[in-house]
Amino acid sequence: MIATTGMSAAASPQPPSDLLLEATSVRKQFGGLVAVSDVDFNIPRGAIVGLIGPNGAGKTTFFNMITGLYRATSGKIVFNGQDITQKKTHEVVRAGIGRTFQNIRLFGNMSALDNVLVGLHHTLKGTWWQTILNLPSIQREEARALDRARELLDLMGLLRREADLARNLPYGDQRRLEIARAMATDCKLLLLDEPTAGMNPEETRQLTQFIHSLRDRLGISVLLIEHDMRVVMAISERVTVLDHGEKIAEGTPDEVRGDVRVIEAYLGRGAAAQGK
Repeated sequence: MIATTGMSAAASPQPPSDLLLEATSVRKQFGGLVAVSDVDFNIPRGAIVGLIGPNGAGKTTFFNMITGLYRATSGKIVFNGQDITQKKTHEVVRAGIGRTFQNIRLFGNMSALDNVLVGLHHTLKGTWWQTILNLPSIQREEARALDRARELLDLMGLLRREADLARNLPYGDQRRLEIARAMATDCKLLLLDEPTAGMNPEETRQLTQFIHSLRDRLGISVLLIEHDMRVVMAISERVTVLDHGEKIAEGTPDEVRGDVRVIEAYLGRGAAAQGK
């Protein structure tokens, strides 16, 4: 009995960390230019985190390191307990990270449904010869993929537009479709790069509410870059601020809003001095 108890204790899994993503001393250099300078950053499980800063602050470079588009010059990025610092993009996607882009990158001449199916491609296990033979296993797999794609379109409120070409969708719907394609990767962390860019105030309000509901319903974590400070402060539970590649502030929206270094970065020293 004693031996059995000891084996059970040894075999029991360690509880998962409360942090889904941990970046430690992450640095990116392009020749002599330091785009991101030794940044520490983390994302709790189930959180919505905002990453802000003036143009050229290093936000998108940081995004690109998380998703494998860029390799960090130094430092370490751990996602869900796995070191992804030097992983390739498709490996990062398989690990559970999905993203959208500031400039929408849909396949304009493909239907909304087919765009989401592209996101599901990595989940398909059949080989090329099984596909050519159209084996029953392939038919079942494709049917499951279609069902999942339609579920995601329904979640985004786009099911009625499944046959429409992506380029013919209204701008707000194109943004939602890009999120649906990212969600098709079965991600645990969703990275949104300027999700409300180009939207009118009503579209922005609807998408902000939608991102909140997406997190609440699916339990995913969200990291967003956003220039609209009203959106960041309304949706984020924690905000990190970069300026010239360095982290200058981090905290709740209220803490960051009143930080003198943040005011200086956006409005200059004179504005910060007037606010004292």
